[in-house]
This record gives sequence, C-alpha cells and structure tokens, in this order.
Amino acid sequence: MTASTRIGHDDLPRSIDVPHPATRLLVHGRGSAGGLVRRYYDVTQYDTEKVPATGPVLLVANHISFIDGPLMALLAPRPVHVLTKIEMFRGPLGAFLRGAGQIAVRRGATDTTAIRSSLKVLRDGGVVGVFPEGKRGEGRLEVLEPGAAYLAIATGASVCPVIFLGTREPGSRVTSVPPRRTRIAITYGDPLRFEPHGWPRRRDEVREATAQIRNALLDTLRCAVKMSGINLPGAAPDGEVEE
Repeated sequence: MTASTRIGHDDLPRSIDVPHPATRLLVHGRGSAGGLVRRYYDVTQYDTEKVPATGPVLLVANHISFIDGPLMALLAPRPVHVLTKIEMFRGPLGAFLRGAGQIAVRRGATDTTAIRSSLKVLRDGGVVGVFPEGKRGEGRLEVLEPGAAYLAIATGASVCPVIFLGTREPGSRVTSVPPRRTRIAITYGDPLRFEPHGWPRRRDEVREATAQIRNALLDTLRCAVKMSGINLPGAAPDGEVEE
C-alpha cells in the first residue's frame, strides 16, 4: 500500500456510519469572520502553500492561547474541523461549535467518538486540526499526545505542522486574549507523510510517528521565530496551567 492510499470507512475503527461534522457554517462563514479577525489583529501567515490543497490533512499545532483554535478554523488555507475540549461544548457556545463543524474531545482518555469523527473527515478527504500538547501552556512542545500520529497512520493523511506566535502576551494567563492590533504569526511547516495501514496499529509505530511530528513542529517553531521576530510567551503567572 502506497503512502497516497487512503484506508476506507470500513476499516477499523469503522467510520462508515458516523455523521460528517457540519460544514455549511465552517465553509461559508470563514470569509467574513476571518476578515473581522484580520481587522482586529495584525495577522501574518507564513508558508500557507505548504498545506496540501487536496486530500486528507492533519494540521498539528502548538497551543499557547485561547484563540489558537478559532484562528486555525477561520484562517487556515482550507476549512478545518478542530478538535476542541468537550468542556467548551456547553450552552449557546456548544451549539455554535457544533454548527461550525468542530469536534468535541474528552481529554485524558481515549475518546472513540472523537477518533471516529476525525477518521470520517480524513477518509472523506478533509482537514482535521489537532493540538497534541493537550492543553494551553508555553507552547514548547515538550510532550505530545499520540492521537495525531494514530490518525495519520490510520488514514495516510498528510501531517502539516503549524506554529502560533503572538496569540498570548508574555507572562499572561492561559485564558487571556491579546489586545487589539497585536501582531500574530501563523507559520506552516513542511508536511509529513506516513505509510497508512489497517488494524492493528502498534504502539511503537505510533510512538515513532509522534517523535517525527514533534521534530517537525520544533523545526517549524525555529523558522517561525526567525521569520516573525516573535517569541513564545513563556510560563503563565504563578505557574498557572489550563484545567
């Protein structure tokens, strides 16, 4: 099986009976909403051409701010179904996120519903956004969760690294939002491709792929800092971490 081959919905875990996340608002609302973001923040995107224009793609990013996910969904070169912590899916915001095609995920455990929804998108040739650090923090990419690597091996999707800089001010809380006209840089790295294969998928393969993704993210981080002149924000005050 070649690296360009996609494994179908009947492969384990099966996604043939999984509803595709909503797309209408995600596709048709991006232009106007993205324009508002660009009027509020000074956003520069670097190397957008590195995101494959067609086929399944995983956008895998560092995570330093509350606004990283919305920026990915609104400004990425292609519509993205971003994995978003399930705590955000409450009340009116939850209804909006579902309507915008975002995927709820339970952190700290294997969420088979989120996995199958992500597989559905990728096997249909779409784009899924993942923050493999698992929570907002310094964005130094010290430890990555294996989910993105698993999805790549299960589908053969291209894995494109993404680095966010400027989305949180130095020393500010992880729940903070940067002020108007803040310079924000979003940088895309060279995509990785893994050989897709069926069930079972071994832990050592996922572990090795995770290490490769981390190295690609670190390379992209170095390039992003050099091109933009913006650094990571550092630790939050008093060692605060996202709950």
